Amino acid sequence: MRRIRTGLVLLSAAGMLGAAALAETKVEVTDVHLCCPGCVKAVGSALKGVDGVTGVCNQKAKTVTITAPDDATAQKGIEALAAAGYHGRLETKAVHFPRDSGATKGKVSSLTVAGIHNCCGACCKAIKTAVKQVPGVTGDTAKPKGDTFEVTGDYEATELIRALHTAGFHVKVKK
Repeated sequence: MRRIRTGLVLLSAAGMLGAAALAETKVEVTDVHLCCPGCVKAVGSALKGVDGVTGVCNQKAKTVTITAPDDATAQKGIEALAAAGYHGRLETKAVHFPRDSGATKGKVSSLTVAGIHNCCGACCKAIKTAVKQVPGVTGDTAKPKGDTFEVTGDYEATELIRALHTAGFHVKVKK
């Protein structure tokens, strides 16, 4: 009987060590703009270049789940999504989207933004819908398949960035 208990203890300890060795970080990004297969493909392409990161898109749920060996690698995955023009909501503090829009507080009459994902007409429609929600915006030059456009009016630059982020897009102000 003693041998069996020892064997079970060793097996149990080995199981715990195995579980520790298999630890990983899983991050779900919600509210990502994923209107079409082109959006999903672009997310896959963005994450493919990050060593150790795998990503799964759920187009219907508008989510991207990133799996990585640790938080630092998952952060690189989030940065790759942002660089590809995507933004979303995170329920974890372990990783975050870059705060790199370059927008400053205060009203502007014109702002050019770049780096947005905009692969089709539905992307462009979502961009225009988000832009129109910003008080004081009077126009924009967004066109399908263009990653740079100008927004005009008398509005807060940070509100424009916030509206685009909420719609699932990541952008930077073009200087």
